Amino acid sequence: MCHLFSVRFAVSAQRSDNSRRPVLSLSGISKHYPSVVANDDIHLDVMPGEIHAVLGENGAGKSTLMKIIYGAVAPDAGDIRWEGQPVIINSPAQARALGIGMVFQHFSLFETLTVAENIALGSARRWPADVLRQRITELSQHYGLPLDPDRHIHTMSVGERQRVEIIRCLLQSPRLLIMDEPTSVLTPQAVEKLFETLRQLAAEGCSILYISHKLDEIRALCHRATVLRGGRVSGSCIPAEKSNAALAQMMIGSELPRPKLHPVLRGNPQLVIERLNYVPDDPFGTALIDVSLEVHAGEIVGIAGVSGNGQRELVALLSGEKPLPAAQQRAVRLCGTAAGALDTEARRNLGLAYIPEERLGRGAVPEMTLTENTLLTAHRQNLVRCGLIRFGAARRYTQETIVRFGVKAAGAHVLAHNLSGGNLQKFIIGREVRQNPRVLLVAQPTWGVDVGASAQIRQELIDLRTQGVAVLVLSEELDELFEICDRLTVIAQGRLSPPMVPGETTPEAIGLMMSGAFSTSVVA
Repeated sequence: MCHLFSVRFAVSAQRSDNSRRPVLSLSGISKHYPSVVANDDIHLDVMPGEIHAVLGENGAGKSTLMKIIYGAVAPDAGDIRWEGQPVIINSPAQARALGIGMVFQHFSLFETLTVAENIALGSARRWPADVLRQRITELSQHYGLPLDPDRHIHTMSVGERQRVEIIRCLLQSPRLLIMDEPTSVLTPQAVEKLFETLRQLAAEGCSILYISHKLDEIRALCHRATVLRGGRVSGSCIPAEKSNAALAQMMIGSELPRPKLHPVLRGNPQLVIERLNYVPDDPFGTALIDVSLEVHAGEIVGIAGVSGNGQRELVALLSGEKPLPAAQQRAVRLCGTAAGALDTEARRNLGLAYIPEERLGRGAVPEMTLTENTLLTAHRQNLVRCGLIRFGAARRYTQETIVRFGVKAAGAHVLAHNLSGGNLQKFIIGREVRQNPRVLLVAQPTWGVDVGASAQIRQELIDLRTQGVAVLVLSEELDELFEICDRLTVIAQGRLSPPMVPGETTPEAIGLMMSGAFSTSVVA
């Protein structure tokens, strides 16, 4: 069989026996940290050619377990068997040598190196440079994940970086492929194409461990699922035989809350973008072309699009991270004030709150405590007086955020990088939402967040809108945008489509528009 990612297996009398033996078997895996038990006596078998889902809330121990399998974290107790033989996986290099590949939720990429250089570093095979660059281009085009092999990582958005991880992993032709939230950058059509690839890999004998909070994906793709709760295995099932509600019940132990979007009288425009044109200094950036949009008080406007189509540039210009050229400084108005020349501090003083897509390094400083991270943007909440920090008030504010938003953390003293990705996201959103903004700018609000927390975050955004806040959401989760938005638009190749009412279009139509198939001449 000829296939780009084919995995060759010998045809022999032993094949049927091997197919009944787990390719990976975990027994009694435990991992303890000072303030949390991440994994507690985990037992898990993955069969050859099986697509096996691992489900659980944020902080349930999924990512820690995957890192143990991949050799990035050492377990405190337990045994690992690979194709029936006991193994100790001391490093990712050893895991790759066995045939285990992993696409991380949080990326392991070197900022100052190119795409090709990062992929070469993670490959056991020594590729000639020209051959590797050609393979990256071919594979990325084939699977609808466009990448320039010569582009530097520091110029790329979160979604584009995830493409690098996916292509790097698929180049290894792994025998066990671990995928942690792999579809957050893809259109519905591209997700289907990726699923075709994964099903083909599974048919050829490659096993797949699949982590996703998108329950429709789990039910459509995975043969079996193991559910973790509080670091322990709480159950298993065949996803296709369960409803989304039943899977959510297994994960969170209660019925999945449903956000409610009630009609609200729309107020005056609070964020106005008028004929915004921008050419980035970054040679790999995306130019914005004639972008116009209004976000009114009491509405949520969503912007859909695949990463790399101008979202990064637009958010930087709206948040104040990037100044607008003199001729364009009136192209952005915030709460009635021309804001193009204002920095981030001045825009926050006008009433802007901002939740970036990059949690660590932009939304929060990894080596700072949650209290210290609170002070970075919420110091206006009477946490500083006469230039002096009121640490007691800051700790109370932080603890209240932890409690209200269900952040799994030992307390306000915990360092940001010790939280799981989803719990850190809940903390950052809580910190910003509690500042009573007039305008909220949020990018990828529920990326990597479990279904229960996603519902809570979406309800918080809806509640802000009900209170009269203007909310602009950039998301690649089409279901999310259809659930919470009053209007939505699509960004593709730096252009913005006319706004649409979600009830008057479909995710499939939006997916096609995400490829640039729309006219900007229509006025909504």
